[in-house]
Amino acid sequence: MFERVSAAVLLSTVLIVPGFAQEKIIDGSPAPVSPETITRDARNRATIRAIKLDKPLKLDGRLDDEVYSATKPFGGLLQVAPNYGAESSERTDVWITYDQDNIYVSARCWDSTPPEKWISNELRRDTNQLRQNDHFGVMFDTFYDRRSGFLFYTNPLGALADYSVVDEGGSNTDWNPVWSSHTGRFEGGWTVEMAIPFKTLRYRSGLNQVWGIQLRRSIRHKNEWTYLTPVPRNLAGPQAFNRISAGGTLVGLDLPPASRNVELKPYGVSQITTDRLRTAPISNEFSPDGGIDVKYGVTANLTADFTVNTDFAQVEIDEQQINLTRFNLLFPEKRDFFLEGRGVFDFARGGSSGGAGGFGGGDGGGADTPYLFYSRRIGLNGNRVIPIRAGGRLTGKAGRYGLGLMNIQAGKEKVSGTPDTNFTVFRIKRDILRRSTIGAMFTNRSVSTVQKGTNRGYGADAAFSFYQNLSLSAYYAKTRTGKFTKDDDSYQARLDYAADRYGARMEFLKIGDNFNPEVGFVRRDNVKRSFATARFSPRPRSSRIIRKYSWEGQLEYLQNGAGFMESRQQTGKFNIELNNSDRLNFEANRNFDRLLTPFRVGGLVIPIGGYNYNDATVSYNFGQQRRLSGNVSLNFGRYYSGDITTLGLSQGRISITKRLSVEPSFSVSHVVLPNGEFTTKIVRSRADYGFSPRMFASALLQYSSSDRTFSSNLRYRWEYRPGSEFFVVWTDERDTRPNGIGLRNRAFVVKMTRLIRF
Repeated sequence: MFERVSAAVLLSTVLIVPGFAQEKIIDGSPAPVSPETITRDARNRATIRAIKLDKPLKLDGRLDDEVYSATKPFGGLLQVAPNYGAESSERTDVWITYDQDNIYVSARCWDSTPPEKWISNELRRDTNQLRQNDHFGVMFDTFYDRRSGFLFYTNPLGALADYSVVDEGGSNTDWNPVWSSHTGRFEGGWTVEMAIPFKTLRYRSGLNQVWGIQLRRSIRHKNEWTYLTPVPRNLAGPQAFNRISAGGTLVGLDLPPASRNVELKPYGVSQITTDRLRTAPISNEFSPDGGIDVKYGVTANLTADFTVNTDFAQVEIDEQQINLTRFNLLFPEKRDFFLEGRGVFDFARGGSSGGAGGFGGGDGGGADTPYLFYSRRIGLNGNRVIPIRAGGRLTGKAGRYGLGLMNIQAGKEKVSGTPDTNFTVFRIKRDILRRSTIGAMFTNRSVSTVQKGTNRGYGADAAFSFYQNLSLSAYYAKTRTGKFTKDDDSYQARLDYAADRYGARMEFLKIGDNFNPEVGFVRRDNVKRSFATARFSPRPRSSRIIRKYSWEGQLEYLQNGAGFMESRQQTGKFNIELNNSDRLNFEANRNFDRLLTPFRVGGLVIPIGGYNYNDATVSYNFGQQRRLSGNVSLNFGRYYSGDITTLGLSQGRISITKRLSVEPSFSVSHVVLPNGEFTTKIVRSRADYGFSPRMFASALLQYSSSDRTFSSNLRYRWEYRPGSEFFVVWTDERDTRPNGIGLRNRAFVVKMTRLIRF
């Protein structure tokens, strides 16, 4: 199927598209010459020729339009797992076409397995479970910068999933663009047709444009992952889609002029609220409201967003967590306004932050690495919602510079004692080399939470990526809060080698005693943290059961500002990954923790002193493609001067039908100390029903023994037309203590949005 090219051409890694008005550099094989639609070079890098249509495709999933018989499809997707570099075990025929309004991706996914054995049990949009289904997807790098892209995929049921990636970082799944997908069945597999409007994307208009492209097909019932072009083996699984630089090339694009790219999204909301925690409690108070979001394309890749009277009533409540540490917990951002485009605001994480902006979290820096920008500081305080009056944001790229500017005006809230506050965040990054960046960030909070005046934070960062597996990163940041002018900085240096068979990482982190980013998050301060880890992960060649072993050793050492060791942890891990995607994990820890102040937990006090204690964890993760899946874990051993036993179920899921699923989870910890014992419990269950790819209902019920609360959150979401939504939400929180107040707060919300595009 592939067009062969001469040895002389294959030796070249930079080629020119013939016949272009301006020379376009291709990072890969030469452009296909009609009637061919694909070429590959000696490294299996692919260049695809898009087909221009005279009329739109009829989007029905049948693949019966004339173009499918008149144009030769391409395929030859390559396995990342289980047999790295081999062609897919199942054939996939692909067409890339476009007209004046849309770019289309069509595929015929052959499958020799009977349909009843396919993994296809998710209809909700953007869920992690959809990645655990059989699915087909595409990534477009519309500026061909080999760093950032837009990604779309669907399963045999036609469910929608989409996200954006900045600088090959984490997935921003809360980017919800307008696009359509229809699927169908044929004797021997399933089909898909996607239509992605050009208005949904940012791109350079004109003749003979070049994009990056990657395709992924997951044959999940075989635990097989395949891609158009090779990706590093250590990225086997969903995360490989984010390696934008590994994608192929798409040529032959005569793109229409970009429209004005103006989007208006007004909303109306009615809410009935009961709140007994207010100083003056309210009961069944009716409050209608409205607002608007505006999006304007300043340039092809620079977007301005404005919001007036922002409302987050449709957002799901936080999931309860057990905290047996002496530090604060970090909760994820869930509000669309702050999640969209969040990768631009990532600081000192190479774009891969697991949170909503800032730096820290994930494997890159450990839980102790702080955030210079943590968006939950805006519009939330003391578990209370703070009204956001208005705000604006400018995000995107100008040449090789990535820009992010945000200004938000929040109102006052009596229960939490929050005054009117203005928040400003400015972020700039510069692309250097092939996959590296340098940048800076500035944050400002007009009213400090610790003393009179403002709070400011600023810093510089750099992230260097070499080859496929080696990365270096560093940052330096400072804050200014009134008279706190000493020991108010934080910095980190990190070296990471992450190959498939071997891995190693070293870090050094310093957080000053007065480092206080009030638009960010600090778990602990006044520490210097040293960390090192080494990993060995062989793949047995002859086993039909085991895909990969992994041994890992870690050492973490923390000193306080006075130079004394505050804590130390030595960890050994052993992991077995099975070919059916199940995992068996063992972990053992030797801990030391020095308490300089008493530590209260579970109603008991752990006194000042140094504590040596060991613990171990064993867990088994049932692959998420199963109808019954989840991670069962048991932690046991010493806990300071006592003992601990924790039994947990996380990421549980029971697929009852293709439309209905239940996700139970729980964590029960029993702690015995010299001065007493206690048990903490969190029990949670989520139920989801998908009526269609654009309509679902969900219920989240949870109980926490730490504050004796039971909460429920019921949500109905209907995207009645692409980009326009209707929500019905019920939220209820109750105090379950015998002498408690019972109902704490309750709200019933009906909200409607309407997308208007120009």
